[in-house]
Amino acid sequence: MIVINARPTLVIAFVAVIVSATDMYPCEIPEKQRSSVEMVEQADAIVRVSAVEYAVAPQDPNVFTNGEPDSMIRFKVLEVIRGRMSRELILPGYLVDEDDFNQLGAAERHVVRANGLTGSCFANSYRSGGQFLLILKKEKNGGYTVDWDILGPTNEQLRSADDPWLLWVREQAKKRTVPNGK
Repeated sequence: MIVINARPTLVIAFVAVIVSATDMYPCEIPEKQRSSVEMVEQADAIVRVSAVEYAVAPQDPNVFTNGEPDSMIRFKVLEVIRGRMSRELILPGYLVDEDDFNQLGAAERHVVRANGLTGSCFANSYRSGGQFLLILKKEKNGGYTVDWDILGPTNEQLRSADDPWLLWVREQAKKRTVPNGK
């Protein structure tokens, strides 16, 4: 009869898992978060878009990350509220079949929709064919990003062209006098 002492094997397995684990940290929330008014004031561009199709499909359609997706979505620009924008915009994200409307009203909205509360602090899914209000910041490479205001509602799904959030953002954008056509 052979007897194997399992304790050393379990200890070695446990240590191996701990050592090989990747560092996982929740997003770092700033000490003072921007208000929605500040977010609109600081945006370089604000557009209403429709999620059209993948410009680059995900490598594995069954895997969605909390970080920046490897897939890119092509958006049709329906309205430019601030900034200069071509007729289409391509951003990282996943196309989904479900709606993800923010449950907060326009006046008190200062938190990302539910998808952005899953770990990365930024929503990265977009309903195929859905309309979204993107509050964008210019990147060093000349492109744009919605991932600039942690937990902020920078890429909200809209119910219609008369969505209260869209109307509120339009009004806030008008209040800001911007040099250089921003």
